[in-house]
Amino acid sequence: MGKVKIKKQDVWIDMTPMSDVMVLLLTFFMMTATFVSNEPVKVVAPQSISEIKVPETGVLNIVVDSIGNVFMSMENRNEAVQALRNFSDRYGITLNSKMENAFKNDPQWGVAVNPDRNIAGKVSLEDYLNMADDKRNEVFVAQGIPTDSVVNADGTKTMSEFQTWVKSVREVNKEIKLAIDARFDTSYPIIKKIMSELQDMSENRYFLKTQYKQGGDD
Repeated sequence: MGKVKIKKQDVWIDMTPMSDVMVLLLTFFMMTATFVSNEPVKVVAPQSISEIKVPETGVLNIVVDSIGNVFMSMENRNEAVQALRNFSDRYGITLNSKMENAFKNDPQWGVAVNPDRNIAGKVSLEDYLNMADDKRNEVFVAQGIPTDSVVNADGTKTMSEFQTWVKSVREVNKEIKLAIDARFDTSYPIIKKIMSELQDMSENRYFLKTQYKQGGDD
C-alpha cells in the first residue's frame, strides 16, 4: 500500500503590523526625547532623600562650582537671548548678530561685564562674545557672574550682576522657576550668599538640586 504524502504548506507571517508598531515607537521616542547639551561646567550635586523632582523645562539653572563661580543656563535659547538684550541694555553693551549667535549657541553663560583684570584668565562679556567658539570654550570655566552688590556714594546698593541676570530672565519669562545646582563640596557660605542675593530681590522660591539617596544608604 502506497504512503500518503502530506502536502507541505509554507508558513507565512505578515510582518506589516509589527513594522507599523516599530515605526510608531521610534516616532514616539524621537518626539519625546530630551537632548542634553554638553555644558562646560558640570557639577556633582550633594545627595539627599528628597523625592521632589526639579522640572525639566521652564527653569533657570544657577550653577555654582566648588570655588563659588556662578554660571546660568536655560533650555529656551530664544528667551536666553532676549534676557541678554535686557541685561546688555542696563550696562550699555551694544550687541551685534555675531555676539547674539555666540550666546545662543553656548549651553551656559557666566561672564562678568567688567571683571578684575588682575585675576588671570578673566575677560569681559563683550570680549568673550566676540571670541571664536574654541577660544570661548577654553576660557569659560575660569569666569563667573559677580554676586557682589555695588554700594553707591549715598550708601544705597545697586543690584549685582547676578541679580540683574535673574531680573532680566524674569522679565522675559515671569513663570520661570529657579534652581540652584551646586557641587557637593561647595562651602555653605557660598550657597548662603546666592540665597541671600535671591532673597534681597524677593525671589524666595527656588529648588536646591541634589542627587537622590536611598534612606538606608550610608
